[in-house]
Order: sequence, then C-alpha cells, then structure tokens
Amino acid sequence: MILGALVIVVVGIVVVNYFKSKGGSITTSGGENATISGKIHTVSKGETLWSISEDAFGSGYNWVDLYSANKLTSDKIEVGQKLTIPDVSPKQPTSTKESLSTVETQNAISGTTYTVVKGDSLWKIAVRAYGDGYKWVSIARANKLGNPNLIHSGNVLTLPR
Repeated sequence: MILGALVIVVVGIVVVNYFKSKGGSITTSGGENATISGKIHTVSKGETLWSISEDAFGSGYNWVDLYSANKLTSDKIEVGQKLTIPDVSPKQPTSTKESLSTVETQNAISGTTYTVVKGDSLWKIAVRAYGDGYKWVSIARANKLGNPNLIHSGNVLTLPR
C-alpha cells in the first residue's frame, strides 16, 4: 500500500513537471489537468465555465466574460472544446441591497417583549433581538408555541433575556 502511494506521488510529480515545462498549465480542484496556454483553454472532464473562470481569473463571476468572448449560445461546454480566455480584470460580487448587519443594527430589538408584524418569523426576530437566529428556539419555548412556524401579526412575544 505504501509502495502504491509512493508510485502515485512520483507519477504526480513527473506529470506536474511535464506541464510546467510546457508552460502555462494548471490542475483543477477535481484533479483533472486543464491546459491554459496563453489565451486558449482546452476543456477537461468535469469543468464548467465557472470553474474555468475561477482558475483563469481567481473569480467565478468572470464566467460571463468567457461566455461572451467565445460567442457561446449555451453554458454547456464539452471536453476538448477550445475556449478563448479574454483579457479582463477579475469581477467581485456586488449587491444593491443593504448588508444584513446594517439592517439588523437599524432594527434591533432591545425590550423583553415584541409585537409581531407582517413578514416576521421567529428566526428574523431572534436575529434582531439576540444577533443569533438559532435563539428562535428560546423564543418559542418562552411563549409555549405549539407551532413555531405559525405566528401572526399583533401577537406579543416574550423575549427571554
């Protein structure tokens, strides 16, 4: 068993050195060799536009750039397919909504009781009251709720402190 592992390690080192000498290749997280030489990438088994984008740009969000640069009509790619890697900067995720922590801070619950409003859930109330959604169980127990998924607007809940 140890000899088998040693053989695998040696073969792996030989393969990595081979691709390094060829220049510009990578190994994907799935263990498949994926060749990115210059601006052309040859698709390997198990790859997606997202995974190729992560390897090429360090961000999966650039998959759209791969899609556009190669004039693809579908996000389906095939093993052996050649894709052009465009020269673009890595994209970062964006949001048009306020961050959850900002909303939580603005709507924090500090009292020992709370009146339920439309759209509330025990999870949301626990996050606002304690900063921890898993504390919904404490709220349900303190209020002897038979069905914690069923709360109504106007209900006054006791918040254990």
